[in-house]
Amino acid sequence: MKASLPFAFAFVFLLLSVPALAAPKAASSIPKADLVQPADLAVGLKNASKPKPLLLHVGFHVLYTQAHIPGSEFVGPASDEAGLQLLRNRVAKLPRDTAIVIYCGCCPWGDCPNMAAAYDALHALGFKQVKALYIADNFGTDWINKGYPVTKGG
Repeated sequence: MKASLPFAFAFVFLLLSVPALAAPKAASSIPKADLVQPADLAVGLKNASKPKPLLLHVGFHVLYTQAHIPGSEFVGPASDEAGLQLLRNRVAKLPRDTAIVIYCGCCPWGDCPNMAAAYDALHALGFKQVKALYIADNFGTDWINKGYPVTKGG
C-alpha cells in the first residue's frame, strides 16, 4: 500500500495540472448589432440591386445537405479546429471589408457550439463586416417553415 501512495499522489497531481476542456463560447456573446434576423436576410437576398454578402454555413454537413440558403457555402462546423481551418482557408484571400453572413441553425441559439467560434475567428483575421444570422430555435423552424428560400444537397 505504501509503495502505491506516491503513484496515487502523482496521478492526482497530473489530473489537477491538466487544463479542463473549455466549453464552446456561447452564441449570445456575439454583439446584438452584428445579428441579422432571418426575415431581413431573406428580403436582402431578394434585392437584385444590392450586393449579396458571402453566406457561410458554419454548422454540420448533414444539416447543410438537408437544406441550406441558396448561394451559401459549407465551410464546416466551427466547433472544431478542422472546421475553423476550413473557414480560415475560405476567407484567406478575401478583402477584409468583405460582407460576410455566417449561419448554423443546428439547435437553439443559446446552445449552438459553432456561431461564436466562427464569428471570433473571422474577427481575429481582421474582417469587420461580419454578421451572424440569428436563428432562435433551429434552421427548420426559423427559416424553412417561414417559407424563406432553400436548396438541398451539397
